[in-house]
Amino acid sequence: MNLLNNSIAQTPEPRNESVYDYEPGSRERKQLENALEAAASKRLEIPLIIGGREIKTGNLGEVVMPHDHKHILATYHKAGDTEVQQAIETAVATQKQWQALRWEERCAIFLKAAELLSQKYRYLINAGSMLSTSKSAYQAEIDAACELIDFLRFNVYYAQQIYAQQPSSAPGTWNYVQHRPLEGFVFAVTPFNFTAIAGNLPTSPAIMGNTVIWKPASSCVYTPYLLMKILEEAGLPPGVINFVPGSGSDVGKICLADRHLAGIHFTGSTKVFQRMWKTIGENIEKYVSYPRIVGETGGKDFVFVHSSADVAQVVTTLVRGAFEYQGQKCSAASRAYIPASLWPAIREGLEKELGRISMGPPTDFSNFFNAVIDKAAFHSIAEYIDYAKKHEDAEVIAGGGYNDSVGYFIEPTVIVTQSPSFKTMVEEIFGPVLTIYVYEDDQYEETLELCDTSSKYALTGAILAADRSAVSLALAKLEHSAGNFYINDKPTGAVVGQQPFGGGRASGTNDKAGFYTNLLRWVSPRTVKETFVTPTDFSYPFMAKE
Repeated sequence: MNLLNNSIAQTPEPRNESVYDYEPGSRERKQLENALEAAASKRLEIPLIIGGREIKTGNLGEVVMPHDHKHILATYHKAGDTEVQQAIETAVATQKQWQALRWEERCAIFLKAAELLSQKYRYLINAGSMLSTSKSAYQAEIDAACELIDFLRFNVYYAQQIYAQQPSSAPGTWNYVQHRPLEGFVFAVTPFNFTAIAGNLPTSPAIMGNTVIWKPASSCVYTPYLLMKILEEAGLPPGVINFVPGSGSDVGKICLADRHLAGIHFTGSTKVFQRMWKTIGENIEKYVSYPRIVGETGGKDFVFVHSSADVAQVVTTLVRGAFEYQGQKCSAASRAYIPASLWPAIREGLEKELGRISMGPPTDFSNFFNAVIDKAAFHSIAEYIDYAKKHEDAEVIAGGGYNDSVGYFIEPTVIVTQSPSFKTMVEEIFGPVLTIYVYEDDQYEETLELCDTSSKYALTGAILAADRSAVSLALAKLEHSAGNFYINDKPTGAVVGQQPFGGGRASGTNDKAGFYTNLLRWVSPRTVKETFVTPTDFSYPFMAKE
């Protein structure tokens, strides 16, 4: 029974979660080290969770440490056709009960989950991220803990803002808009590289009253499972979010073919997203309603340097922007345009700074750089490096080495090319490879145009310049080149509530994760007009005889 709540509830004012630095000797570092030891010492068995029930299919996959791929952290059960269909039926059957819950009661569940992440489970979720996806302590902290907490808190706040947006009413009437959840289920397909994104994609539709089928990336099942258990502890009712790991094609073919598909919340490759969109188009006549399609896909993110830029700032921007988390961020700098006048000093600085980087397991906190996610990524990235080594239009000036005997380690690699359309300058690599094109200083405007037209992606980009007119020109010339544009900063590190994230062109639908615009995609408004004194005569004054 939906009991009345005679109040207009106000959600807590959200604030970004404070980031721990994990300095040597700190309490936080000791807690994290203990969590790492505990997580590494046991092997989890991860089931499906459908309607609150744990289901074990016996069709198993493995979660290994990318930096030590012989160490198995967990086995997980993969969904088959029967389980996927069961998840769909459960989600559809649960929706009426979930959307009938008062909005502030739904929101309270996710606020509690944020508090559990902030306090009770912070070190567990960070340790899981470090071990299962090879993130450093800092990269895990800003992602698996802080950004995920921010998503939950800010999305609840945005939900209240959406519900509060109401139309005006003429005398004698009362108009209002109901922001209903979609009719059917939302299919959330999440990536390996951010636990925060993996958590946001199923929870943001659920906050708005939708039920969800959650298909985590096969290379990132560990932390999504931990989050699923945290959500259950926070009071999430059975069947609201159904956790269904398995093959993307196997799970997707059933979900996309079901008439109750109401939406897709996706982060992943451009090709996969385009195939999903095409499949929806081919099935469009069978759906109960037109599915909402929300996706953040690939990127070929740039750093553009003007001759007025500070060399030390440029070097740090390139190193952090390109090589934090081994370049496996949607927003990672992958191409750079450097003026000839600054290139000798920037090259010297890059070679010096990259020489200071230590590479190894994330459990050694002195390592800035860890392993790439899996064998497939390792070989794909290595092929790009080998191509550059053999090609006359390119020179590898730093890194270029790789070894997968213990873990999937690839050195941070810098390529310089004479061709602005060189393969590694225009194709998405999703790894620790930065390609640089050196342009003549007097060709600044022309090279801005080149930057805009040479990539099909438009996710993130940065301009580094002290000359304000140069910044202004870049803003204009690169208007559609990046959904997140940075001035004198690296093109990574968007913060929920501060820099809503997403891009256009082949980079996605730009619905901005971490902003109210994303949550608007998960509601279907209904306008209600109530007239207090209903007319009893059809005629109007203009009809009267003179």
